[in-house]
Amino acid sequence: MDEQGEVKVKNPWYRPVVIFLAAVITMGIIIMVAISVVQYKPLHQKYKYGIVLDAGSSHTSVFIYEWPAEKENNTGMVRQKHTCNVKGKGISSYSNNPKGAGASLQECMQEAKQKIPTHRHHETPVYLGATAGMRLLKMENEEASENVLDSVAHSLKGYPFSYQGARIITGQEEGAFGWITVNYLSENLRKPTGTLGALDLGGASTQITFVPQQEIESHDNSINFRLYGNDYHLYTHSFLCYGKDQVLKLSMGKKLESTLKDDVTDPVELRDPCFHPGFNFTRTVQSVFNTPCMKEVKMANENFFHLGLGDWSQCQQSIRKVFNTSFCPYSRCSFNGVFQPSVDGDFGAFSAFFFVMDFLNLTSDTLAGTKQKLATYCSTPWKKMTENHPNTKEKYLSEYCFSATYILTLLEDGYKFTSDNWKDIRFIKKIGDSDAGWTLGYMLNMTNMIPAEAPDTPLMPYGGYVTFMLLFSLLILLLLLLAYMYFRRSTRTAQKDII
Repeated sequence: MDEQGEVKVKNPWYRPVVIFLAAVITMGIIIMVAISVVQYKPLHQKYKYGIVLDAGSSHTSVFIYEWPAEKENNTGMVRQKHTCNVKGKGISSYSNNPKGAGASLQECMQEAKQKIPTHRHHETPVYLGATAGMRLLKMENEEASENVLDSVAHSLKGYPFSYQGARIITGQEEGAFGWITVNYLSENLRKPTGTLGALDLGGASTQITFVPQQEIESHDNSINFRLYGNDYHLYTHSFLCYGKDQVLKLSMGKKLESTLKDDVTDPVELRDPCFHPGFNFTRTVQSVFNTPCMKEVKMANENFFHLGLGDWSQCQQSIRKVFNTSFCPYSRCSFNGVFQPSVDGDFGAFSAFFFVMDFLNLTSDTLAGTKQKLATYCSTPWKKMTENHPNTKEKYLSEYCFSATYILTLLEDGYKFTSDNWKDIRFIKKIGDSDAGWTLGYMLNMTNMIPAEAPDTPLMPYGGYVTFMLLFSLLILLLLLLAYMYFRRSTRTAQKDII
């Protein structure tokens, strides 16, 4: 009875198989998880750096840019990391002391050494681009301009960076690189939504650049770029001597020529409608005519009294005299016989365009509203202006009326903007964290010549990773199916073997 009641089971051969399959499945899951973690582990980003010095007519700025070492669509993703404004005037002011030009860069270049990782110094390119101030110096004294460039070159070669040259860039380059900057920062180069025209105003020149809707009739005003796989055919022109500082001299010079006479020796009064009423300053005649933008005029007078009248309407009339619109050899022109297509689309106005209009709070008004506010501003007594702006340098404060009137006249009479498309002009200083200007566009273009180093790569290519995970998943499913079949078979066998 005890023997019959005793349940006996044959040797459980299936247990080692189940244990083995369970171990294999567990190991498979662990391997899959481990590969997924390694595959998508955040990679350490490698950066490269570049330095561009903007040697303008009034000052020099040093810009440091950085971008991932692995480039995107043949153009490195460049962003502004740091900027430093060199103390003192622009390098063109050192024509009589060339060594001073190179020495002036020392403080900002020392900052650059600190901002860029030491192990990247030797491969960091340094470019210096001189603009309209040096173009004028070259026109006036080519030897002096070469001495200044030699001085800054010698200075830059003394730093542990990769010196790539110091040169005077053309006006067309300045305009085109400014266009690249504003469109790159606005993310227009990677999406088919149209581009932004660029309006740049410095102390000695002004640039206009945009994609025209008509054929460019003048070859000198055409420039082509290929960025992010797209081709751009641009219209661009730079008006040398039409920066706000030089055009002030042009305007004052025309007034003086009609006032001063060779046989007049007593100090002369220049009554200027572009300066505030009550403004009174003694200037030298040489300070007006010491520029290659004007013909040399011999005058008996050494000084003159510069008196402000504060009449905006007369001011605009006097500024219009610096634009020659009497002839045009093309189907249409801006001024001085220069071809220009019609201004269509949106425009970004930066540099002095922004600084002047922003100071006067005129960046968002209509054309009519801008004129009305300017008339009121220019008629404000000089004494009240100095009281209202005690921390603003009097030189800059005294010139805002003229500069703003010139900007309005340049845009309306020169570039042919109207009250209908005035709203299409956006006065901008920065887009994101980067300054609007030619230097970022220059760096973007130059990165095409900087070889990209091999970046850190994932454990396996994406396609290989997907294939591996799919096959491994199928294998685990097959093992689970085999385990189920073995378990089911072993259960039936156990039931038959019960004694």
